[in-house]
Order: sequence, then structure tokens, then C-alpha cells
Amino acid sequence: MQREGSPFTGTSTVALKEAADHMTSARMHLVTLLVILTAAGAIYGAIGQIKANVGEDPFLFLRLLTTAREPLPSFVAFLGFLLPLVGIALGFDAVNGEYSRRTMSRILSQPIYRDALLAGKFLGGLTVIGICLLVLWLLITGMGILTLGLPPSGEEILRGIAFLLASLAYAGVWLAVALLFSTIFRSPATSALATLTLWLVFTLFWGMIAPLAASFIAPVNPYDPMTAVHQMEVSHMIARLSPNTLYGETISALLNPATRSLGLVFMSQLEGAVIGSPLPFGQSILLIWPQLSGLIAAMVLVYTIAYIVFQRQEVRA
Repeated sequence: MQREGSPFTGTSTVALKEAADHMTSARMHLVTLLVILTAAGAIYGAIGQIKANVGEDPFLFLRLLTTAREPLPSFVAFLGFLLPLVGIALGFDAVNGEYSRRTMSRILSQPIYRDALLAGKFLGGLTVIGICLLVLWLLITGMGILTLGLPPSGEEILRGIAFLLASLAYAGVWLAVALLFSTIFRSPATSALATLTLWLVFTLFWGMIAPLAASFIAPVNPYDPMTAVHQMEVSHMIARLSPNTLYGETISALLNPATRSLGLVFMSQLEGAVIGSPLPFGQSILLIWPQLSGLIAAMVLVYTIAYIVFQRQEVRA
């Protein structure tokens, strides 16, 4: 039978219901508390070092996010580690949880298509992550104004907004991965374990896998120096298959305006460049555009695979 009406009718209803459930769940409260505590510790440690350079650095608010103080890492290092956990916590039982509670058939018996159900669950989780990131950024900005006594500049605000969008895309990738495994596996514990395993591979081991794979794909010829350059390029390409690498390069260029390249740089390419001078915001966006596009493409690709798997599943009452 041909379906009547838009297959996405009801998406907003499902998204709002999912967002409300997430915002009131104990799981989300615990994860949010963890993120806020670690962020507050990182920012507090960074403020002490920044105060000594108030008159020297034009990007003080960006340094709030990137400055580390032993034994704590920087805020962006904490965020890069915790954002995948937030996405996984919101999505690992999005679909199979309905099967476990025996509510999937009841939901689909309503005038709503599977398209709207899956899209609503994904958009609901993404909305919650976006709200949390926005509130966290506003809290950090407020702490910076109170402690430093200076407001952020216009360019710092633009870079902060771009940083929020990049962080949302990064968390969206892991939310989509969790949604995919939640669709494939009927057990929430199995889907959570599979997602965490993939996250650990990309977080801990991908930096070691990429050079090893590049050494097999493009071995170095000791009589040809260009083969070493080619191997490094292949290694960077393999490393960028990881969302962690793409996100790290993106925030490096956004929060450090002096960053001029995210790959190999030859001396001939530096002729005429003022080393250490900050790039304009537009140039930094052009620099990170491939990485940001890669994060968004990965999020869409993984969600599409989850959509296809979910459409092919049989739902019984």
C-alpha cells in the first residue's frame, strides 16, 4: 500500500517527548553533573594562569577553554572525552528500549510512521545535547566576565558559536552510532557495550593504528625522501577517519587563531606568512571546513544506516 501524507508527520511530537524524557531522567542528570563539575575544575585552573597575561593576549576567553593546569587537562580536552559519553548515554537504548518495554508495537499502531519515530528520537537527543552545550558555554562566559573583568570580543563570540556547532556535530556522530547499535541489537546492555568499544578504539587505539596501517599501505623507500612524505599523508588520512581526530583539528583551529595548517607544512609554503599572527575568523572557518563537513557527513551516514536497518525490522505485538 502507498503511504498517505508525509512520513515525518509527528517528528516534532516525538522529538519533544524524547527531549522531555531525557531532561527529567536521572541518567541525564548524572551525566550533566559530571560535565559541569569537570568543566568548572578545568576553568578554575585556567583562570589563575590567564590573569597574569590580561594585557598580552587578545583572545582571553578562548584561552579559558584551551589552557590546562596540572593535574587537570583543559576544558576542551575534558569535553572531547565526555561528549561521546553523553551521546552514548542518550542513544544506547533509544530503539531496543521500546522493545524491552514492549511499547514499540503500541507506538507504531498510532498514526505515525517509523521515519518520524526514529528521526524524532535522534532530534530529541540532539536537542538536549545542544541545550546543555549552550548553557555550559554561557556559564563559562559568565565565569570569565566575573573573574577577568572583561567582556568577550565579537570574534571570540563568533569562534565560540562555531565551537558549539562543531561540538554538537561531534556529539551527534556518537548519538547516531548509539542509535545504530540500539537498532541492531535487542539488548540495551549489548548496544551500550558495542558503542563504548567503538569509542575506545577511536579514542585510545586509533592513533596507533593509523601509522601502522600507513606503513603497510605506503612503505618508505630509503632512497626516495618523498615516500616518507607520502606515508605521513596517508597516516593523516587514516587518522581522519576517526571523529575524535576531526573534532580535535576543528577546535584546534577555532580556539587557537594562530593555527594556519592542519597537515604537513613545507618551508616553501611559509614564505611571506607572519608566523604567530592570528588568522581572521573567516580564514579559520575555511581551514576547518573539510573537518566540520566530515563530522556532519559521518553523522548523516550513520543515521542513514540506522534508518535502513530500522525500516527492515519486523515489529510484532
